[in-house]
Amino acid sequence: MRAIVGLWRWRHNPLRRGTDLVEAWLALAALLLIIVGVPVVGVFTASLSRDALLASVQQQREDRHAITGTVLRKVGSSPIDPDPETSSARDAHSRVLARWKAPDHTDHYGVVLSDLKSPDPGDHFRLWTDEHGRVVGRPLDGATATTHAVLAGFGVAAASVGLIEGSRRLILWRMVRGRHARLDRAWEKAGPDWGRTGTGS
Repeated sequence: MRAIVGLWRWRHNPLRRGTDLVEAWLALAALLLIIVGVPVVGVFTASLSRDALLASVQQQREDRHAITGTVLRKVGSSPIDPDPETSSARDAHSRVLARWKAPDHTDHYGVVLSDLKSPDPGDHFRLWTDEHGRVVGRPLDGATATTHAVLAGFGVAAASVGLIEGSRRLILWRMVRGRHARLDRAWEKAGPDWGRTGTGS
């Protein structure tokens, strides 16, 4: 809004400098880019990210298999994890020695994390493996993929706003420096004779 007011104010002002008009147009262009361009970039990024993530979801669903593992014995509590984000997820799981049959019908044994609070021998739990029985993470679901895509869109939109405003401020800073340099040169010419009689001032 200030950009539009600035353009109107400088329209017929006799004190207007060329840089004043450039400043006002620059502010208006930045405002229009932020209002119109940034949402388009954000939506486009979110759409591309969602398509890529949903393709990944589909691939993971084909490559990963939910099977049933059988507890042989509890191994103990999971080791201390200093990372609070991963430790909270691991605290809800128990480490167990388990047996499972892979999709290719081979038997596997190993220490894995189960979602059982107090596992006992013979208890069953859900486990994700690849085609050959190697334990893998749970596949990404569509809702999580969409959430990540929306966050990516917001992130790119925010970065775009920062880039536009940063560019505007950089150009403005260069213009002000140029304006000050011109004033300094003009002062050097007029300054030594300023206020003296007979110098035409």
